[in-house]
Amino acid sequence: MEHALSPATLTELRRPRPYPAVSVLTPTHRREPDNAQDPVRLRNVLAEAKKQLEADPAVPRDRRIDVVRQLDQALAEIDLAHAEDGLVIFAAPGEHQVWSLARSVPERVVLSDTFLTRNLVSAQASERPFWVLSVSADRVTLWNGGVDRVTEAHTGGFPLTRDRDNFDAERQERIGDIPSTFRDEDTRHFLREADTAMGRILREHRRPLYITGEQAALSALDEVGSSTNGAVHIPHGGLAHGTPDAVWQAVRPLVDAEARKNTKTVTRELESARGRKEFAAGVDEVWQNAREGRVRLLAVEENYRVTVRDDHGDHLVPADSGDLDAREDIVDEIVEQCLETGAEVRFVPDGTLNDADGIAGVLRY
Repeated sequence: MEHALSPATLTELRRPRPYPAVSVLTPTHRREPDNAQDPVRLRNVLAEAKKQLEADPAVPRDRRIDVVRQLDQALAEIDLAHAEDGLVIFAAPGEHQVWSLARSVPERVVLSDTFLTRNLVSAQASERPFWVLSVSADRVTLWNGGVDRVTEAHTGGFPLTRDRDNFDAERQERIGDIPSTFRDEDTRHFLREADTAMGRILREHRRPLYITGEQAALSALDEVGSSTNGAVHIPHGGLAHGTPDAVWQAVRPLVDAEARKNTKTVTRELESARGRKEFAAGVDEVWQNAREGRVRLLAVEENYRVTVRDDHGDHLVPADSGDLDAREDIVDEIVEQCLETGAEVRFVPDGTLNDADGIAGVLRY
């Protein structure tokens, strides 16, 4: 299952497909007893997708058979034991993808000539993604960080490993000669390669970077590199060969501190905008400004959800979940619209925006 959404991947997902491009969304659960319902809900929503394909006269028989096969292959790849908060399945003639999201999605089936990507975009924004680079003299590992975990990233040549014929890390540890190890020219060349590889990734996927390693390793990387300058250093050795949980425990205090700092910054910006009359609050007002491209900074509480109906007037109308024509993911639509128009999107803890009904924006004018 896919987790990380890059700009290139998003562009590819938004490419028009031969009809039908099928998007299947269903909420999932991480823990018992809620996750007991996930297999049944998943089978039911896929059955609904096949039913819609069968009933659609615009779908030729051979194309319907192809897409149904893609849906069945996607189902076979899903491991609900590792489910997060939402699941998105894309299927079109000759292709399928499964995305696991750390953000809930409404249950729905959409047949179109493009995939429904706004829930992926919103989930990615709420993840507050970051990189962790774990450095040692013989291995450099890259980790993809999110709101509550890290996973190893196999991209850009990572993990980088050094030929043990020319280097014995275990012997260096036994003799306690770690500082001199990182003065060795071969080791410094290895770290320079890691810095260059990380620089390429940061150019395409700009996000905060944390670096872990022995203090000598961190100092050597600073001396030989340039791409990783400005990253947050965490003097903690052994994580280049460590587990995702060990890395997460090492970086979590700093990630949490950064999140608190960002929340305070957002709160100050909203208050300042209110004083300048460049402030929007509530889903209806923010939605109107988002459509006009006026939002510069969007702030959303992490679990804020609201179901509305757009009666094609000037305002959104509150609706009940499951109502005909109800838009259950209007918040995700707003997030995607704001990102499309170059706005900064920040998710903040629940309760931060009580006086704005869970969602607020700083306007450009």
